Amino acid sequence: MMKTLSSGNCTLSVPAKNSYRMVVLGASRVGKSSIVSRFLNGRFEDQYTPTIEDFHRKVYNIRGDMYQLDILDTSGNHPFPAMRRLSILTGDVFILVFSLDNRESFDEVKRLQKQILEVKSCLKNKTKEAAELPMVICGNKNDHSELCRQVPATEAELLVSGDENCAYFEVSAKKNTNVDEMFYVLFSMAKLPHEMSPALHRKISVQHGDAFHPRPFCMRRVKDTGAYGMVSPFARRPSVNSDLKYIKAKVLREGQARERDKCTIQ
Repeated sequence: MMKTLSSGNCTLSVPAKNSYRMVVLGASRVGKSSIVSRFLNGRFEDQYTPTIEDFHRKVYNIRGDMYQLDILDTSGNHPFPAMRRLSILTGDVFILVFSLDNRESFDEVKRLQKQILEVKSCLKNKTKEAAELPMVICGNKNDHSELCRQVPATEAELLVSGDENCAYFEVSAKKNTNVDEMFYVLFSMAKLPHEMSPALHRKISVQHGDAFHPRPFCMRRVKDTGAYGMVSPFARRPSVNSDLKYIKAKVLREGQARERDKCTIQ
């Protein structure tokens, strides 16, 4: 199964097995969108704009293989619980963000972590797979004074203890502290190509005006790695129907992989 992306005169085919979705969750005003912005374009916006739900897509060509990373930046208010559950079901990797100076946002992350594990366990039961669940707990705003801190690092680290697929980072989206390192570890846990992480793959952002030029989008090469990438300027959040089909295809794909593994073992 291939996903075909059309951009101007350029058509990109991405195998379904190389398509991933990263879901960013957390309370309002904790810096979820700022962390995503750092990843996509290396910028930080001082002005706060409440997120309803933002969807981004980055496409890579890594040593001749196409990869797609969809990023779902969710609302902190969660007005529709069913949609949040659907977002979790479609997620492959997760970033849970809280603010170090806001105890309530940390409590929300604990609730979200529990919900993700419960929702994903239902999907695992359908595939009968003990699937890995790469996740980062992210304490943002570590540039603030220690006097403002409401969540001790030792308490936050308890959420990831004993789970090799879960890590804790204290970051500052504003100062760009530990953000690249956090993504690198998350992608490593997810077994994604290391060129997809921002520290090793510098971002490009296709300007809106480029869409009107009669030429394909360009992918900028990372020196000596054979990796290219671009941020899609016209990415749209898939419909609910598309997400349901995505989940069904994932269950089928993982079931087929399990059967292949059985044959190999036997």
